Amino acid sequence: MAKSGYPFTLGVASGEPLPDGVVLWTRLAPDPLNAKRPGGMPDRTVSVRWQLAEDRAFARVVQTGTAAAQPEWAHSLHVRVAGLRPGTEYFYRFSVDDHVSPVGRTKTAPAPDSTDPVHFCFASCQRYEHGYFTALRHLADERPDVVLHLGDYIYEYGKPKQPRPGRYVRPLESEAECTTLAAYRRRYARYHMDPDLQAAHAAAPWLALPDDHEVRDNWAGGLPGNGSSPSAFLKRRAAAFQAYYEHLPLRVRPTGPDLRNYRWRPYGRVIDFMLADTRQYRGGRDMLGREQEEWLISRLKGATARWKVLAQAVFFAQRRFPNGTLSADAWDGFPDSRARVLANAPDGLVVLGGDVHNNWACDLRADWSDPASAPLGVEFVGTSVTSLPPDTDAKAILAANPHIEFFDGHRGYVSCRASMDDFRADYRVVGYVDRPGAPVSTAAVFTVEKNRLRRADL
Repeated sequence: MAKSGYPFTLGVASGEPLPDGVVLWTRLAPDPLNAKRPGGMPDRTVSVRWQLAEDRAFARVVQTGTAAAQPEWAHSLHVRVAGLRPGTEYFYRFSVDDHVSPVGRTKTAPAPDSTDPVHFCFASCQRYEHGYFTALRHLADERPDVVLHLGDYIYEYGKPKQPRPGRYVRPLESEAECTTLAAYRRRYARYHMDPDLQAAHAAAPWLALPDDHEVRDNWAGGLPGNGSSPSAFLKRRAAAFQAYYEHLPLRVRPTGPDLRNYRWRPYGRVIDFMLADTRQYRGGRDMLGREQEEWLISRLKGATARWKVLAQAVFFAQRRFPNGTLSADAWDGFPDSRARVLANAPDGLVVLGGDVHNNWACDLRADWSDPASAPLGVEFVGTSVTSLPPDTDAKAILAANPHIEFFDGHRGYVSCRASMDDFRADYRVVGYVDRPGAPVSTAAVFTVEKNRLRRADL
């Protein structure tokens, strides 16, 4: 390794926090975009030392060990650390030979009986070519307890032969669309080389969900949606999920084309996070698949935390467009699935979504056409980090959907603070992404009262 160069070019990360543990991640890649050898690494297992401390200077190391970085997993590491104190901040780093990684900050989930407030941020849709990840740098500065990433971590697209002006701010490592494991690995490496993304990973533990672009645009279930054969698509999906796992701090490895993404992460008595996969199990009129839906409804019924936060990738509330149509690629395309979830909505339901590259805030109702319908919860939809927004007639959409309370067209992320008494969401936005250094501001603030949105003064 000493002759290969600095191996921690892709940064460090942590994720999947539990009250007593967390996953620590890095990937050895002295030559991240090497087209012949993944990361420019030798084809052998490399032993990596890791440390976890109570302070950034590592004067109080609490655990240390070694882990094997294997070539079949692109020399990525997913170190499961256990035996930690709940609700506690820790710092970690890796080393190989004389090379030492950057230092990362992580934090365990609170104890089951904790009533301490929870600060989390969520983001999605970070297309590299469309701009700089400045919003993620501002997110990192908040040092939240946990970050939720709701999909489109990468975009698989190749570069068009004649790109529209202004759409391609930063060049990719390849002009071809990702279809193979090698291509997906290089695309993730390109993203991870970004200093703002590295900062966001190093600032807090993440809980991540894929949407469609981690594999292919608008894929659903076992079907590619582009006319290619199902068998070829499943091979591609297996490659995409492997690369996704190799570059994120996940607890579960993929098995061929399958990756278990839905899971429950409790944060004391304040929040039950329920992460749902809205891509992998779609079929017919069913968004979640029978097994996942049964799991989710059981979790909703059994949740005891003050806030039940359903984190998923796409627009959940009804959003009727001015011409009367609904989106087939969101929950509007699966109204029966949505109705079953809402029929089991507990008090304190908060749905998080992304995908649409704009900010929205919605009240959730059993009858979308009746403003007097009983409130069942709220939805906060976050904009993109960089991905260009669509042309949106926001005024017409708001007029046609009285349960939608807010629209904003900037890029950014959403910062949330929850306690036993209240829930607050701040829409944090940047004014531009075509160059680095954009300042951050707050476009709107909402609180939740009696399962309804309330807009707060800035």
